[in-house]
Amino acid sequence: MWKGRFHAEPRLQILRFTQSLDLDWRLFEYDIEGSVAHVRMLCSVGLLTEEERDKLVEALREIKAEIARGELPPSIALEDLHLNVEHRLIEKLGPLGAKVHTGRSRNDQICVDVRMYLRDQLKELRVKTRRLLNTLLELAERDVDVIIPGYTHLQQGQPISAGHYWMAYFWKFLRDLKRLDLAIYNTDENPLGSGALAGSTLPLDREFTRRELGFSRNTENSLDAVSNRDFMLDFHYFASTFMVHCSRLAEDLVIYASGEFGYVELPDEYCTGSSMMPQKKNPDVLELIRGKAGQVFGHLLDLMVTLKGLPLAYNRDMQEDKRGLWAALATVHSVLDILPGMLSATRFNQERILQSMRDGFILATDVAEYLVMKGVPFREAHGVVGRAVRDCFDSSRTLFDLTLEDWRRYHPAFDEDVFEVLDLQRAVDRRRTYGGTARSEVRRQLERGREILRELD
Repeated sequence: MWKGRFHAEPRLQILRFTQSLDLDWRLFEYDIEGSVAHVRMLCSVGLLTEEERDKLVEALREIKAEIARGELPPSIALEDLHLNVEHRLIEKLGPLGAKVHTGRSRNDQICVDVRMYLRDQLKELRVKTRRLLNTLLELAERDVDVIIPGYTHLQQGQPISAGHYWMAYFWKFLRDLKRLDLAIYNTDENPLGSGALAGSTLPLDREFTRRELGFSRNTENSLDAVSNRDFMLDFHYFASTFMVHCSRLAEDLVIYASGEFGYVELPDEYCTGSSMMPQKKNPDVLELIRGKAGQVFGHLLDLMVTLKGLPLAYNRDMQEDKRGLWAALATVHSVLDILPGMLSATRFNQERILQSMRDGFILATDVAEYLVMKGVPFREAHGVVGRAVRDCFDSSRTLFDLTLEDWRRYHPAFDEDVFEVLDLQRAVDRRRTYGGTARSEVRRQLERGREILRELD
């Protein structure tokens, strides 16, 4: 390809080091479709005859089928996918095959290949993310009447509806869906025709290839087009925040499924056992989701560090941009394939959960706010209830054990209606502030969530 400039051929060792076939061979369908669009455009502007166009398109289709059948193994002597395809085209058509690269550089060629491939992948991920969001809505509706402890610092704080818990993750993953939509939008640009860096002196019609390849718009600057990997970063941002949320959810469920908590029962088909300890039911799937999150974060950082010191426009460092991209795509796909089914089959153990709240201390804030409604300043009310909790600890009693006489020893504002406050279900339903855990609010969130998903479709 560049023999005219060099006196010697690259050593085999160098060819092995510089080849990109392990990264770009998977793009063959997109590479050939890009070439077909390019050939048709060349014909439309008079750089190829119709006969030449038809022969090139037919041969490109044949090569695509050969690769799909495994009949055209990649050669590292040809360095990358593009040159392997072009070499085979020349084998088939002679000098005509060499015309396929007219007005094109591998710089804009790889950009269009990756953008088309990634666009399809992101659309698949969107369908799967949407399925996860639907699953969370179903779980929130199913478990709206289940009461669980809400935690801060992994200490019981206030009672909440389990539906509220599931909706918390719905809103997190909904933000991920919006980040994914931004990545799809930014990927959907046609770079073909940008050339190596400055466009072309030939009368290329970029609008023609844009339409042929289904892009919504053309890139605006050739120098930016071949150096831009922001669209990949947008995917990595989505993937990273998505895995943050998956990891936090996995951590919750690992804890809640432990013998010490026993709040949830995980489905057997998503767990494994121990090679030594017969009693074990290990949440391996959740642990692997948690463990894989760090790898995805690393791929984001990897690309950012690669790009941060590169001068415009293209540099060979950018060949490595796909290694982390493929890995992150595979991880996110695998998690989205597993998570909805696992969550749907997970059940809360309400009896065990209620037992964990039997001391009533999770209602301490409700009692303090009861006093506030009686006109007691909150800070004073906080101290009053804190002393009651401390005394219950010291005497091995619960808040449910205290009589009206006991309560009045702490403050004269207590009356018979304090016992209405000491009810878990009422405590949940009293939290009717917008976005709160009251069942009425959870149902409002459910309707709002469904409405937003309809708007995003």
